[in-house]
Amino acid sequence: MFPETLVFAIALLITGAVLFLLIYYLIILSDLECDYLNAQECCSKLNFWSIPKLAAHGFLAFLLIIHGNWILCLVNLPMLGWLVYEQYRVPPGNIGIYDPAEIHNRGMVKKHLRDTMIGLGFYLIIFFVYLYCMIIALLKGDPIRRHEEEEIVTEF
Repeated sequence: MFPETLVFAIALLITGAVLFLLIYYLIILSDLECDYLNAQECCSKLNFWSIPKLAAHGFLAFLLIIHGNWILCLVNLPMLGWLVYEQYRVPPGNIGIYDPAEIHNRGMVKKHLRDTMIGLGFYLIIFFVYLYCMIIALLKGDPIRRHEEEEIVTEF
């Protein structure tokens, strides 16, 4: 299989990319809330990235399962379940999770902002967990090879 450090490096990259994507979501939704952006443009931008976000998180959970990190995979499953649930609860007439006809109804902008902030908090915490795991994985090895008795030359 893959080395443990590579798995956590990939997890850090994916989580960092999703963090930047959620910050993008936050900016777009706040622009919509302040009427800097129209609903059609906002929803098309946000719906474009909803499937790649789900795919990235699904790949991350799959990578953790095949590597044997069951606890981290179990930590990721609720968010993966929520992302899948979001995709499947879209009504048949809507164009995606973010629909321009319904985004201003019943406080949907506030709900989407709340969901984005919850996701941002989750990914921020899990980013530092992966960072910690990668540091621990790097420290497990012995890159200096201290067990070999080599003479160190200090004079030239």
